[in-house]
Amino acid sequence: MAADAADAVEMRGALVRLRRTTGLPVAFGGLVESGRQQVRISELSGTATAALSALAVSSGNGLGGKAVALARPCAVTDYSASRQISHEYDVAVATEGLCSVLAVPVVVRRRVRGVLYGALRTARPLGDRTLGAAVAAARDVEQALVVRDEARDLLAVTARQPDPAAGGAAWEEVRAAHGALRALAPRIVDPALRAELLSVCGRLAEAGPGLGAPHVRLAPREVDVLACVAAGATNAGAAERLGLRAETVKGYLRSAMRKLGAHTRWEAVVAARRAGLLP
Repeated sequence: MAADAADAVEMRGALVRLRRTTGLPVAFGGLVESGRQQVRISELSGTATAALSALAVSSGNGLGGKAVALARPCAVTDYSASRQISHEYDVAVATEGLCSVLAVPVVVRRRVRGVLYGALRTARPLGDRTLGAAVAAARDVEQALVVRDEARDLLAVTARQPDPAAGGAAWEEVRAAHGALRALAPRIVDPALRAELLSVCGRLAEAGPGLGAPHVRLAPREVDVLACVAAGATNAGAAERLGLRAETVKGYLRSAMRKLGAHTRWEAVVAARRAGLLP
């Protein structure tokens, strides 16, 4: 799945959650176009017309453009009559029959990546509870985009993997990327991207400077824990990184050590590398 398409899926899901949690009849949104200071409205939920579809909202213009420029949520009770915003998009908003509208920016690494809108067809205050739910929906998108960005960055690192025979700091960077990818994979909602991450992890492990030891079959979580141990993490650190309890990490580690015939944590890491399970 292409990056833009995957990001749009996150936006679409957020709009559904926004309507469900707030009771707002209409929600819509879009992402900031690459290299441009504007949001393209691409996702609609509950709309009655196509008036808002593909609308380009420039930074600073209208309610959404104001939210982009200020990087904070904005709301108006009567869109067409509001003096708090400019009115470049009144025709589209009126055609859809919207009155009370809120706009919440999606901010990732201090950069606005998109905007979520919610709206009523009557002019009445939306309230703090509704705004809070809209902000929560935007935060969900932000977290998903952060994870996706981290995954892409790590995939870029692994694409430059050095010759395993060279060893040294370059290969340690790849090992660190492998561990980070294993920790990220369970957090990826998109199954295609998650499968791609795990495939890259497998290629990295097979490309590592292993010694051709007999194949050992470990459960995915056992490999995840060993990857954390290889990066120097304690059981508590591995638990935090993987979203598990410390006792669960200990259980996976003990199981992996038994399968690998290892007596210590580091022996298990070495054995896993020899078996081609870690780079």
